[in-house]
Amino acid sequence: MKTIIPVLLLLVLISACSTSEKEVRKVYTLSNNWKFTRGEVSNAEKPDFNADAWETVSVPHDWAIKGPFDKEIDKQTVMITQNQEKVATEKTGRTGSLPYIGVGWYRKTFEVPEFEAGKKALLVFDGAMSEPQVFINGQKVGEWKYGYAYFYFDISDYLKQGEENLLAVRLENKGESSRWYPGAGIYRKVQLIVKNDVGFDQWGTFITTPFISDELAQVNIKTDISGDDLKLVTDIKDANGKVVATGTTERKFGDRMVQNIAVNQPQRWGIETPNLYTANMKLFRGNQLVDEQNIRFGIRSVEYERGKGLILNGEVTKFKGVCLHHDLGPLGAAVNRAALKRQLTILKDMGCNAIRSSHNMPSMEQLELCDEMGFLMLAESFDEWARPKVKNGYNRFFNDWAEKDVVNLVRATRNHPSIVMWSAGNEVPDQWGNQGIKIAKWLQDLFHREDPTRPVTMGMDQVANTLKNGFGAIWDVPGLNYRLPLYDEAYERFPQGFIMGSETASTVSSRGIYKFPVEEFKQKKYADGQCSSYDLEACWWSNIPDADFAWQDDYDWVIGEFVWTGFDYLGEPTPYDEYWPSRSSYFGICDLAGLPKDRYYLYRSRWNTKDETLHILPHWNWEGREGEVTPVFAYTNYNSAELFVNGKSQGIQKKSKETLLSRNRLMWTDVKYEPGTIKIVAFDDKGNPAAEKEIHTAGAPHHFVLNADRTEIDADGNDLSYITVSVVDKDGNLCPNAENQLNFEVEGAGDFKAVCNGDATSLEMFHLPTMKAFGGKLVVTVQSQEEAGKITLRVKSEDLETGQIEINCI
Repeated sequence: MKTIIPVLLLLVLISACSTSEKEVRKVYTLSNNWKFTRGEVSNAEKPDFNADAWETVSVPHDWAIKGPFDKEIDKQTVMITQNQEKVATEKTGRTGSLPYIGVGWYRKTFEVPEFEAGKKALLVFDGAMSEPQVFINGQKVGEWKYGYAYFYFDISDYLKQGEENLLAVRLENKGESSRWYPGAGIYRKVQLIVKNDVGFDQWGTFITTPFISDELAQVNIKTDISGDDLKLVTDIKDANGKVVATGTTERKFGDRMVQNIAVNQPQRWGIETPNLYTANMKLFRGNQLVDEQNIRFGIRSVEYERGKGLILNGEVTKFKGVCLHHDLGPLGAAVNRAALKRQLTILKDMGCNAIRSSHNMPSMEQLELCDEMGFLMLAESFDEWARPKVKNGYNRFFNDWAEKDVVNLVRATRNHPSIVMWSAGNEVPDQWGNQGIKIAKWLQDLFHREDPTRPVTMGMDQVANTLKNGFGAIWDVPGLNYRLPLYDEAYERFPQGFIMGSETASTVSSRGIYKFPVEEFKQKKYADGQCSSYDLEACWWSNIPDADFAWQDDYDWVIGEFVWTGFDYLGEPTPYDEYWPSRSSYFGICDLAGLPKDRYYLYRSRWNTKDETLHILPHWNWEGREGEVTPVFAYTNYNSAELFVNGKSQGIQKKSKETLLSRNRLMWTDVKYEPGTIKIVAFDDKGNPAAEKEIHTAGAPHHFVLNADRTEIDADGNDLSYITVSVVDKDGNLCPNAENQLNFEVEGAGDFKAVCNGDATSLEMFHLPTMKAFGGKLVVTVQSQEEAGKITLRVKSEDLETGQIEINCI
């Protein structure tokens, strides 16, 4: 089906531009009615090629997420050198065991009747996995290499005026090209920009706020422009659309215009107050408007000081951050704004204030949400430089493409106030050797050239080596991945005056799974492929959260941390990469379905300083353990609490600095299991009861409880509601061991999208409307259609009462 631009302006396929003069500039989002096929196809880029038999898809699209899972896809006999392995062994699940390897073709037809002489057309990709080759009307326009990079092509000379045009894209993913699930396909949005040849250059505007006081802010705008005899008029608008300042200039310095505009009583952008402004920029030639753009920005000051770290708007601010891979669990790599917002909402409630886009360039939607919701962003670039971690990784392209990718990363995203730091890479083998030091200096200089206002960091895991060879001394902000025993030496020897935990903890756990005895373990494995949720298990190179907490508490020069990871992700099933089936990570504070693990509440008890936290673990269904020691932990922001088992006190526990664990956990380690009720009563600092919570031994599974993250969603064909389904007994108690097979039916104004239970060992497919519960729960995702109405989800299982919930699409 071809796209006729003017007719489809009202449809989801095309989103109109944000300008008031539509004749000047139009931005079309090319989303629906793409044709797609897997495998190499001769002449697939040609206009006369017949693709009627191909699948019709919407973009963003991930061709691999529907599976099936297969251990042979990414099975490797490999020695993982960054984990300091000495012997090669068979590894499975490293990239999620999903069929991402191979070639994929996309085709789309469209018309641009208003395109004429003097116009320019830009085709903009936010990301395509990977090695995209782009064709217009059978002619190759260009190619890119890095699957995470933003890029664009000027296709003006390839378009037919007033006729049908064909866009074709070839992608190829090679095996052994990633250390996690990379996704496959055009997984981020594609846009067509039609504008006058005279006007603003793509990504050519940089807005900074070099001076801020309570009374006045200086908004500095540098914008690259094509054309002469032009006048630039900029209106600064607040969040309500009110014009608060205006600037005009006709002076051009080479290809650039510069403005300094004063904003009175500025509303600062910050974590708690993410105030945003918009620069409405108009270019005139005489009295004729020739181009217009709207750029959102924030007024905020960002500095880094010795011994303190980040000073945001004059206040010392520690990073309470998490690392996030780019996949969205059961949705795969395909970007969805609602899914991203759900992630950030969950993290915000935990008290998280920062995101590290590990180890890739963040999506535009994620950056927009971080701007709106008040998250600090560490925007990362690469997982590899010139020396490989995997055979077919970015190392193949680094020498020729790294500068282009860094330039596009910075120019495309530098106006987002959430970005407070750039990262040049992660755990690169180039940390060893003189050549790596030269590359590090070159990369940091590139970032500084493109953006002198933000510092650059690097996630270093070979800390002992970087202390000796000078690699760690180069960076504006030295980022240490783990290696806590070297923090003191790093602080003493690095010249920066502070260090950052760019990757911390890597504690492993499975939601709702508890193992005995309760002890700290490194690289512990069990026969069921799960990890204990007592939050005491880590990898040989990592640690439990409490160790990082101690450094954050005791030393101001430790300027914060980015926990590995906020959510489980597809691939990298450490410590079970030699176990099958296991195809996703255990590192997440939340599981792959987005359900919080116990660890979530440990972080929340420290990071969320506004809301009460009181969480008990484990569950209390332990048939066969009667009379056996079953420790009980409480994660709470209160400093003391009393535990009761069936009404009998087990004593009061208080937080103390006597041990690492007792700093942040209340622990009753000698409790013996007996069915019934456990209750925690927490006390305030005066010793008064302040909160209580209890858990009951559940009976047999009886029915479902359904809870939606949002009961009203937009009828735009893209919005999502996430519905948590809990298996409960007749009294409504969660059945924590329930593994019932659940089936789903969706009717009305929406569709079944996906389901996930958070079990890293499950081989059930996300897109099929059936799945076993795990830990008594799973999450069903429904997607709106393009008409208003009600969505009805029904959940059924043998011998259980049917559950039902309605979602309104408006």
